[in-house]
Amino acid sequence: MRVATNSYTDSMLNQFNTLITNEDHLQSEVSTGLSVQQPSDNPEAMESTLDDLSSQAAQTQYSTNISTLQTHATSVYDAMDSLQSVISKADQIATSASSGTASQSDLDNYANEVQQLIQTAVSLGNTQDSTSGQYLFGGTDSTSQPFTTTTNSSGDITGVTYGGNSSVNEVPIANGTTVSVDVPGANTTGSGTRGLFTDSQSGADLFNHLIALQNDLSSGDTSAIATDSANLQKDEANVTYQVANNGAVQTRLDTAATLATNQSTALTSSITNSSGADLVQTMVQLNQAQTSYQAALQSSAQIMQLSILNYLPT
Repeated sequence: MRVATNSYTDSMLNQFNTLITNEDHLQSEVSTGLSVQQPSDNPEAMESTLDDLSSQAAQTQYSTNISTLQTHATSVYDAMDSLQSVISKADQIATSASSGTASQSDLDNYANEVQQLIQTAVSLGNTQDSTSGQYLFGGTDSTSQPFTTTTNSSGDITGVTYGGNSSVNEVPIANGTTVSVDVPGANTTGSGTRGLFTDSQSGADLFNHLIALQNDLSSGDTSAIATDSANLQKDEANVTYQVANNGAVQTRLDTAATLATNQSTALTSSITNSSGADLVQTMVQLNQAQTSYQAALQSSAQIMQLSILNYLPT
């Protein structure tokens, strides 16, 4: 009996297409972990999965934001902690100098120490983030050095100018929730985020107070040094406030990081429940599909050979 070659070829191609389509679908399930690949597979599950995937993408961005903010907040804290040491040392000098027992030579030595403290404070004010290279205390103007100095012929700093602004960046860490770890170097507006070195709300004006202390030490004006000490107390109180606020923000970020991880885990579970593939079963089915495809190829090859033989002369 002769085989209808055209009819068999069409049937064979249809079978191959079916097998290949099934194998592709199973391979996609294995690679994505999802049994629902297109809306027609399961419209409700697909809609739920797409919503969860969108939420998961947003959650991933929130987690990235939180991690970046945590690093930034740590850098800010380290600089402020060092600044506290500067102010504490300056206050100790002011206390010792105003005791009435220090000679002018002692006062001159103290003045030199204060000049070193001023230089250290300026350096801290111009601290850059180790990762991004952005300046920590320039407000939203984080690409330019916030503090510049004026010096005399001896190289001593006689004035410090702030070139940043008093604005801060708010970064989203969850849906509808933002946080800022920024601290402007100065804020003389009387409102908004308090400045670290200069702040009109708290009376802090660290650079001018340190420069005044140095000048009073050099001139031997011990009565004025008492006023300098009182001013430094304002600076210290302001930095202490900033350190405490930074700690509160870091605690908030730690909590947000935990919530973000939990939310991401929940979304992954929801996606799996909605359209997740049973990978063990899928792998078995994929192996069976590949075996069927190979068997079909072998069978078709044998049948095609027989069909050709029917046309050969006997």
